[in-house]
Amino acid sequence: MTEQPNRKRTRREVIAGATAALAVAGAAPLVRSARQADQSPATGAEPFKYCLNTSTIRGQNIGIAAEVDLAAKVGFQALEPWVSELETYKKKNGSLKDLRKQIDDSGLKIADAIGFAPWIVDDDAKRNAAIEQAKREMDMVAQVGGTHIAAPPAGATSDMPLPVVAERYAALIEAGKMSGVTPILELWGHSKVLSKIGEVAYVACESHQFNSAILLDIYHIYKGGSDFSDLHLLAGKALPLIHTNDYPDKPDRAKINDSFRVYPGDGVAPLKEIFHTLRSIGFDGYLSVELFNRTYWKQSPLKVAQASIDKTRAALRNAFAD
Repeated sequence: MTEQPNRKRTRREVIAGATAALAVAGAAPLVRSARQADQSPATGAEPFKYCLNTSTIRGQNIGIAAEVDLAAKVGFQALEPWVSELETYKKKNGSLKDLRKQIDDSGLKIADAIGFAPWIVDDDAKRNAAIEQAKREMDMVAQVGGTHIAAPPAGATSDMPLPVVAERYAALIEAGKMSGVTPILELWGHSKVLSKIGEVAYVACESHQFNSAILLDIYHIYKGGSDFSDLHLLAGKALPLIHTNDYPDKPDRAKINDSFRVYPGDGVAPLKEIFHTLRSIGFDGYLSVELFNRTYWKQSPLKVAQASIDKTRAALRNAFAD
């Protein structure tokens, strides 16, 4: 597959192209258990589903088996584990078979998994190795019932032509077809590339893959400088889940980092606008609570998991209270 575009596009042309492509795409009571939640239809007040990204309780280091039990206990419908946790479990237990059974018995779904294979890098040898790494990781995700894996711009140390990035993302999607796992193009607000909604939208469109998808994050949209109103250009079916969180008004955008993320509703993010826009574009996926707050990591995992779903549910209900 060639990686040479016909001509080098300016950044303005890239964003303009993404906007046009998006316009086309756009045309197209407290839950007591995960199983009960999965069987309950979405309502006007709660049109989305709830997921726990295990980073939220990562500091407690309780292991993925305990995380499954905990997520189900407090009422999440899905879990978003890190691939490293699957690797640890497999090394300790020999296989992922028992974990898959535990997940199925709990009623949870695996909405996505977090991996960092550097599929985007310029070095051919490193990129080929990253594709092989991604294949192994996607196979593990499939073994526990997952169908998606995050594809962040890990390893992107400089700006890159987006048509080239689109070809590399397409190659990553092709690598996942054998396992049936789809890499979701992830926006990172601090990255040299794929830091804006328009950029991930362009790459997803130009990959020319029917199952291309985008993974957004409320904190990262803010960090990268995109406007939340840009969400209205997207098609909800291209967003299997969205990392859900909030952020304070200080420090400012330039200095804020992951550790400042707070529970939904405890910061200044325009959650009402975000949730209304997501519903208007047909999003019906998971709100996956992803936090890296060191203060929360010092608390009991049960307390943090319960607060995560309670505050997310409250923020969503408040948004549609009128």
